[in-house]
Amino acid sequence: MSLQTGFGFGLAKRLREREAEGLRRNLSPIESVAATSRIAEDPKGEKPTFGDEQTIFAANNYLGLAGDERVARAAADAARTVGAGAGASRLVVGDTPAHRSLERALAERKDTERALAFSSGYAANVGTLTALSPDVIFSDELNHASIIDGARLSDADVEVYDHCDASALADAMAEREREVTPGESWLVVTDSVFSMDGDVAPLADICDIAEQYGAWVMADEAHATGVYEGGMVGELGLEDRVQVQLGTLSKALGAQGGFIAGSETLIEWILNAARSFVFSTGLAPPAASAAERALELAPEQRADLWANVERLRDGLESVGYEVYGETHILPVLVGEREDAIALDERLREAGIVAPAIRPPTVPEGTSRIRVAPQATHTEQDIEHCLAAFEAAGEEVGLL
Repeated sequence: MSLQTGFGFGLAKRLREREAEGLRRNLSPIESVAATSRIAEDPKGEKPTFGDEQTIFAANNYLGLAGDERVARAAADAARTVGAGAGASRLVVGDTPAHRSLERALAERKDTERALAFSSGYAANVGTLTALSPDVIFSDELNHASIIDGARLSDADVEVYDHCDASALADAMAEREREVTPGESWLVVTDSVFSMDGDVAPLADICDIAEQYGAWVMADEAHATGVYEGGMVGELGLEDRVQVQLGTLSKALGAQGGFIAGSETLIEWILNAARSFVFSTGLAPPAASAAERALELAPEQRADLWANVERLRDGLESVGYEVYGETHILPVLVGEREDAIALDERLREAGIVAPAIRPPTVPEGTSRIRVAPQATHTEQDIEHCLAAFEAAGEEVGLL
């Protein structure tokens, strides 16, 4: 039996099937992480050849800090003085002043006793959920994949409630209480800002319900960190009611990594029990220092971001598009998968990169273009985007 047929797991066949379903993805190098950049014309080539400059509305670099010179200098200084990498697990000899300084700054911003940095937001979610290992996890149906995976690995019973529906959460808790022996540990986990719909979880209502049943609340602030002071939890004044705050350093802060914030006891337990922390090399010191500098710079970037969000939302709606959400993420509803793909292609031809999001990522009939403005987009960039959407929409037959 050949290696290909005996141990290939049918990967070639599975790839062909994925491609036939329109679900296969490829890596496409980008020249720089910025509001405008060039994308490789031949993604599979050994040395990328970049095409014309395009305006990027596909990144989570909301505050435009990934390319900020001040953030880059902080990273370079840390690389010179501390090292390019941590060199070991934080629990061995990989715990550096850069980590400690970042964690103090995060705890201060999140108004918690302490914070702990992970190598990624994904690692933070999976590590935290498995370390907490509650008996039951109540999870919003549109939570991020890292929450879903962490919940599965935790061995908890997972109760999925309707998206952003506090009443559905209350019903699920009431039903669980009727069916089981008292004394279970319960955890409610939700994104605070949802990346595909641009909406916000009803965190205050969730806290009310959780407190009624003695449950903890964990909020994933990946898309809120930096954009709101203290994240959405801080924006709503819920720091004392959300026991576990999680965030990323790789979106609005433009660096790399993830973190959790909470009580001293929580952090001590997680750093001892979260396998994705214990058995991983520590976050690279340059990423830690870059994130801390970005955290300092975030407030001065927000006004430009929100001005761009308002211009884009108003402009898109004025030409006839329906725009979901209430945050800095602008999902433009298209409907059918084919129309979203066609609109995506026309926009790229016009020099606008904004991805089509389609099933299974979103429900059937709700395919969309996800528009993510950045603080560093100029007025000309915004006008270019709006003109491209209007022309492409007319060409595809959506307007």
